Amino acid sequence: MTRLALHWQILIAIVAAIIAGVLFDMDDRFLGISVYACLSFIGALFLNALKMVVVPLVLASIICAVAGLSGKNGIGRMGGKALLFYMSSSLAAILVGLFFVNLIAPGLSDGEPARELLDLTPKDALDEKLALVAGRDSGEIAAVIMRMVPPNIVAAASQGQMLGLITFGLLFGYFMTQLVQKQADTLRTFWEAVFETMMKMTMFIMKFAPIGVFGLIGKTVMATGFSALLPMLVFMLTVIAALAVHMFITMSLVLRFVAGVNPLRHFHAMAPALLTAFSTASSAGTLPLTMRCVEEKAGVSNKTAGFVLPLGATVNMDGTALYECVAAMFIAQAYGLDLTLGTQFLIVMTALLTSIGVAAIPAASLVAITIILAAVGLPPEGIGLLLLTDRILDMLRTAVNVFSDSCCAVVVARSEGEKTLLA
Repeated sequence: MTRLALHWQILIAIVAAIIAGVLFDMDDRFLGISVYACLSFIGALFLNALKMVVVPLVLASIICAVAGLSGKNGIGRMGGKALLFYMSSSLAAILVGLFFVNLIAPGLSDGEPARELLDLTPKDALDEKLALVAGRDSGEIAAVIMRMVPPNIVAAASQGQMLGLITFGLLFGYFMTQLVQKQADTLRTFWEAVFETMMKMTMFIMKFAPIGVFGLIGKTVMATGFSALLPMLVFMLTVIAALAVHMFITMSLVLRFVAGVNPLRHFHAMAPALLTAFSTASSAGTLPLTMRCVEEKAGVSNKTAGFVLPLGATVNMDGTALYECVAAMFIAQAYGLDLTLGTQFLIVMTALLTSIGVAAIPAASLVAITIILAAVGLPPEGIGLLLLTDRILDMLRTAVNVFSDSCCAVVVARSEGEKTLLA
């Protein structure tokens, strides 16, 4: 018998959780045990399991990614151009998402934080945490930069200061490649083994995602009824609007004015790859078709496409970075956090860095959003709600990721003087 795919299991769990939330009240008990407390325990256990793998997973993935980019042939001129494009496009995507989430404010309901509607941490338990991050202004940007270089990396990781851990991973991965070959190979083998081990642990934890989602959604519906659905619908529409603007406006402008390519012709050339990315929600799985479309239909040479596109499938995640930013801001709004310039700068920086390090792993968005929430001092309960809309948004952001990869290939090809590109 064919086993159901994970996203179908999660969908069934969501439906079952909604039914359970309707049938039971918060005071109902089963075999002497509070149903609400039981669901809360299940959800909290799943979130704890996710948080448990964050530190080693992020560190190993970033070190392996940087070491792979700086291999025996070095990054080179073409790699430098590609990385500059990928960092710029991801930053642009995050800023688009930041604009829309501030404009629409999906985490607010009638001008008030939607914390109670979403059954998040009670106000009394959250006041102390909010006090730690309230009242930040532009001067907080300097403090954010300071946290990128912590005096004690172990203490920073234990306290959830992931920016310092990410910076350490980037530097470690780079300087690891500067060692003599034997030493570099030993370290690379070690960190690749750690990364593979953590991936297996993450995949194991995600097998229990339907159970965790059942607990998280069930307790929310039990406490609030269906009032939580409206903020989630507004959140989903906010993400879709931001993704559409980045893909159809930002990237089109880049194609026209940087690469000198007709955006409509490029969209037509990439249509098969975009449809495949949307249906599979996998950038890596779509890579062969992406390369074929970019080479055969968009006119990029095999040399450029063969280097830029695999690199992009690893480090370029425009749609994911945009989603992480909007999701974190949505949860921060729902909690009533004072979203000052310093807080938003912290979210932008963390989303940009985590989109490079963890975007290619299973459940990447959950891990990354956990990191971002920890960076601004918020608990991660809100990420359970994101699974309500995650499947369709995952398909959409994957298509944006793939399209951005193809745009980079065209831009780099134009900068390398290739003459066969679409006019």
